[in-house]
Parts: sequence; structure tokens; C-alpha cells
Amino acid sequence: MARLATTPDLSTQYAGLTLRNPIVASPSPENAHLPWLKRLDAAGIGAVVLPSLFQEQMEAQDRAAAAVLAQTQDNNPEAQSYLPTSVTGPYGVGPEEYLDLIRTAKAELSVPVIASLNGSDVAGWVEYAAEMEKAGADALELNIYYVPVDITQSGTEMEARYLRVLEAVRAQVRLPIIVKIPPFFSSVGHMAGQLVAAGANGLVIFNRYIQPDIELARLRLSRRLELSAPAEMRLPLLWTAVLAGRVDCALAASCGVEGPDEVVKFLLAGSDVVMTTSALLRHGPEYVTVLRDGLSNWLAARGLASVSQVRGVMSKARLRESGAYERANYIRLIETYSAEHA
Repeated sequence: MARLATTPDLSTQYAGLTLRNPIVASPSPENAHLPWLKRLDAAGIGAVVLPSLFQEQMEAQDRAAAAVLAQTQDNNPEAQSYLPTSVTGPYGVGPEEYLDLIRTAKAELSVPVIASLNGSDVAGWVEYAAEMEKAGADALELNIYYVPVDITQSGTEMEARYLRVLEAVRAQVRLPIIVKIPPFFSSVGHMAGQLVAAGANGLVIFNRYIQPDIELARLRLSRRLELSAPAEMRLPLLWTAVLAGRVDCALAASCGVEGPDEVVKFLLAGSDVVMTTSALLRHGPEYVTVLRDGLSNWLAARGLASVSQVRGVMSKARLRESGAYERANYIRLIETYSAEHA
């Protein structure tokens, strides 16, 4: 196949947003800083997701404000000017500063700015989604980070929690909501459909749960965060391919994206966009150019004019071999390995 004479069109649609390319900077500590965001923009990123604002931050701020009000309710009203204005989180950004970050990023960047809320149950904090919308966020990524360590809780109860949080946030905003899901539902596909029915415009596959290790020398849990590696892309690749074309929402693939090859593979599986954090933290925001140009060169070398020509061609819905992602392929893989090591 002859190499394409013109540059391929990398533009894509994601949850109602138009992106210049499908590469998205997912939440990271550095995304809280405008200079970093501007470097991502200059390098050619398709969109940015701001770091998460945590439920605990908003609830702590509300408790602090309530405590001051209780102490000053009989005093001069001017005392209310001493109310706390921020409870900073792990990125040094509190609720009020977060709204300022949205406004500034929208004013300074040329790409969509997606806000992020991280919580685990329904409470007053979900109302903050409306403030994010007013501040100008183009979309909202909802990270329902909940580890079901209560062994008496059923899978049905866990799924209901996700739906309650989504429904509560959806009631607050009209902007697109993209839900970041874990791979641990008993039926990922069925749950995906339920989330779409509850108002999700997109799904991020998958949320990467923090997995603790044990430091033997000190007999304590490790506090070190490990960046993802390409080997971790297999599970999200599987479910991207299974869901593509079968759920009525946008799909974002996440985890294990280190180079252009991973970007291409996720697009072939059917993702609308490909998210990365670890690669950008390792190599810097300018590495976006490597990912973007690698994708463009791969398409051009095959005479393909746009991303849309490859999206989903390796998905379950479009593969002629219907069992490629199912049990039959599992058996064949074992047979192949046995034959090679006989």
C-alpha cells in the first residue's frame, strides 16, 4: 500500500467534544499547573483532564466553614470574612482554587478542558459539579473511586452505588459526563449499559486502583506510586474491543500507553480517544509530539487518510472471528504455548 501523500486527519469526536487528535492527557499532579498545561497544548495534545477534586476536600471545607459559623453566629457579620476559603488536596489545589484553574485553563488553552470529580458516595459534594460547569469546563470526568473492602457487600450493592453517584451528578449539570470505571464489575458490559442509561456520555476504561505492596524491612504498606507500563494495557484493550460499537457512548482507553504503538492498538480496538499520564510524567509534555506523529506516520504509511478508518476494525463487533475475545481463543492460546514448549 502506497504511503499517503498528505497528512492524515487525526481529528476525532469524544463525548460531544471535537478534538484535534485522539491523544488526551489524563489526570496527573502536573495538570494542576498552568505552565505544564500550556506545554501540553503547544506539543499538540487533543484535550486535557485536570487532576481530581476529591470528595474529602469539599466535605472538609464545609465542616470548617460550619465550625467558624457556629463560633461567630452571635458576633458581627463581618466575622464571616474569616471563613476558610480553601482546603487543599494532594495537588495543593482546594475547591476555590480548582474553579480558578478551570477558568484560567479555558482562557489560556486552545483545547477542551475536562474537570474531574473523585468521590465514593452521594452527598452534598456532588453539587460542586454545577460550579465546575459555571467555571467553563467542557466536560466532567467522574471518578467513582470505591474499593469494596466490606466483604458483606454484594456486587449489586456496589453497582447501585456507582449509579446513585452518577445520577446525583447528572442532576446538577448539562455538560458531558464521562465515568471512569474499574474492571471489577461482575459484568462490565452490562454495567456499562446501565451507566449510559443513567446519563453517562462516555466511559474511561479503566480506573487504575492503587495496589499496595508490603515493605518487609519496615513491615508497613508501601507508599510508593508505580507508573503504569505497556504490559498493563491488555485488560483495557480487551474491554475496549468488547464494548466498541455495542454501547451508545464514547470510549476512552487508559493505562499502559507508553508509545505510538499503544495509541494505535487502542484505536484499532475501538476507543475514541487514548489517555496517558505515565508516559508524560516520564518524558515530559513535549512527548505528546512523539505520540501524535507516531500515529500520523502509521496511518500515512498505510495510505489511510483519517483516524476514523482504523477505529474499531479490531473490535469484537467487526472481527470475522467471533471467538477472538472469548473462551475459544483462551483454549487456543494454551494449545499454542504447549506446542511451542513441548
